[in-house]
Amino acid sequence: MPSEPLISLRDVHLAFGDNRVLKGINLDVHKGQAVSIIGPSGSGKSTILRCITGLLRPQSGSIRVGGTEVSTLHTEAELISLRKRVGFVFQQFNLFPHLSVLENLVIAPRKVMRRERAEAERQALELLAKVRMEHKAHAYPGQLSGGQQQRVAIARALAMRPELILFDEVTSALDPETVGEVLTVIRELTEEGMTCVLVTHEMRFAEDISDVVYFTENGLIAEHGSAEQIFQHPHNDRTREFLRHALHDRGQRVGKPAPDVFSNLSRFSISV
Repeated sequence: MPSEPLISLRDVHLAFGDNRVLKGINLDVHKGQAVSIIGPSGSGKSTILRCITGLLRPQSGSIRVGGTEVSTLHTEAELISLRKRVGFVFQQFNLFPHLSVLENLVIAPRKVMRRERAEAERQALELLAKVRMEHKAHAYPGQLSGGQQQRVAIARALAMRPELILFDEVTSALDPETVGEVLTVIRELTEEGMTCVLVTHEMRFAEDISDVVYFTENGLIAEHGSAEQIFQHPHNDRTREFLRHALHDRGQRVGKPAPDVFSNLSRFSISV
């Protein structure tokens, strides 16, 4: 019998006034999966992530994370309990500028999880080493490149020991030269079995690391399937058109095998 999904959305509708953003979203994420949500800007991708964590409240539908129905959470304590389990990495880093890198990682485990400082610092340093940022533990966010700040943001999300992590277009604000270092960290997390949901415009990366891909269009899931099916044999004409445009700059065509862009991770330099 297949396992129950870790995340389950059923017929989720959300509108801001007359603007219907989500029009009946159905989506499943199972433990250990890497799931990518792709689609044009304004199609509802980031809104889906915000609904999963309770940052946005749909007007109707069901969102479950494990055994928790998100719509039933009303108090701040209940929402904090959910967000302990669900890490969220934003496009704009959202680090505290007045705190050092180390303190950015320590503050939530200390205040929310009530961990001892020594334990929180030890874990923080281990996580910074994981994302190759231990040498910047005492620097401040303003002293880091965009790619370095995003790696710190990933380590900060991991500091809460979440069951899954949501990534919301985490490379969109980065210089092209620093995108690779962030993608390398995400790839390593998926290889270790961390459940990850990515909203991304990095099409070849999504194809390479995803177990399942969802294509959103105008507030709906137009198509979903394995990465191979979506990228090499899309059924929906709109999916095919979107991918043709998205991949055009690299001179690649939908339905043709992609070059092994990420097979050699050493090609991505980690800026120091």
